[in-house]
Amino acid sequence: MLFASTTINYVDRQTMSLLAPYLKVLYHWSNTDYVNLVIGFRVAYSIGQTVCGRLMDRIGTRTGITFTVFFYSFVSVLTPLANGILGFMGFRIALGFAESANWPTATKVVSEWFPARERALATAFFDSGSSIGGALAPFLVLWIYFHWGWRMAFAVPGFLGFFWLFVWRKFYYRPEVHPHISAKEREMLRVEKQAEQLANSDAKLRWRDLLKIPQTWGVIAARALTDPVWFFVADFFPIYLVGKGIDLRNGLIAIWVPFLAADLGNFAGGAASGYLVRRGWTLGWARKAVVIVGGCGVTLLIPTVFTHNLGLITALFAISTFSYAAFSTIANVLPSDLYPSSAVATVSGVSGTFASLGTIVAMKAVGYLADARAGMGGHAFDPILIASGIIPLIGMILVLLLVRNSRATDEGIVLRI
Repeated sequence: MLFASTTINYVDRQTMSLLAPYLKVLYHWSNTDYVNLVIGFRVAYSIGQTVCGRLMDRIGTRTGITFTVFFYSFVSVLTPLANGILGFMGFRIALGFAESANWPTATKVVSEWFPARERALATAFFDSGSSIGGALAPFLVLWIYFHWGWRMAFAVPGFLGFFWLFVWRKFYYRPEVHPHISAKEREMLRVEKQAEQLANSDAKLRWRDLLKIPQTWGVIAARALTDPVWFFVADFFPIYLVGKGIDLRNGLIAIWVPFLAADLGNFAGGAASGYLVRRGWTLGWARKAVVIVGGCGVTLLIPTVFTHNLGLITALFAISTFSYAAFSTIANVLPSDLYPSSAVATVSGVSGTFASLGTIVAMKAVGYLADARAGMGGHAFDPILIASGIIPLIGMILVLLLVRNSRATDEGIVLRI
């Protein structure tokens, strides 16, 4: 169910980036105008991550996801009412806030339902919905656009969330009260929670308390220095290909492949980490090994500046998004590895807020550089791709330095990994 929610979430948000080349012509937008729409979404998403993360820890996952999916589906269905930059901006802001709760809540659901050795793979499964949604979106959205126009291309995906809500309300409950869970599984999860019990787990960790802990900043770095790269690919890849002189009708597979590669990367990262745990590695190094491979793999975005060959560009983007997704899986699972259940969604939300702020800065830079270098044709995005290959490497180093057992571990504030 979390996988399906994430897939729908991404189809809804990808609609704008896929239609951007056509809407830019229709409404005479510059790259900067389009970036302002992206930033409007990201500002709302940034605020919503922290606000909704804390809220999900208080109201619970079943009710929390119900509200967020209903809200963003409703907004998507109403987006065809937009008629100009201000109208689109209003709907993108509303969509960003509504969709922001998906990852904090899904991370909390994983912490409720899975033991530590299975969380990376479970996280990979729901997080892979982002790449599957991104892969499906071009086929669904562009097909609708070419047959019925841009308004229906926004509205139709929005209805998917309403169908999903029926399934969620019917089948999802916490393990303690789920009507179909076996006694053996319920006992296994209870023992797992007891093993993770902290001395002060009953105390509510405040935001300012969490921000004093180095592990929190490691989680933040894992998201803030990788998410901007993914959103550049998600929001600008079609525009980038057009800038390289590639017709989107001929390059549809090229748009699809990096998202499929990211999906495989999600599962590879989660499965590899779980395998290392079963082989006797500590939880911390099982997570960090995947982070190292992922951070190094994203650097393959850099060689794309030297080619206009569609096949080579597609392959390099695919390897990079595969690596990013493996890294991202660990970034998403770290809050459930490190913190008690009452703080998991909060930490996930805070890291998401910093990631969104980083993405906002990055998108503004992308728009400025792309417009400033517009006369350079296929080379307009070169500095952006070089930075995109280097920044996740810095994130990898910070994770290695900050996500470790420390004095906060000894004091029982965070879990030992």
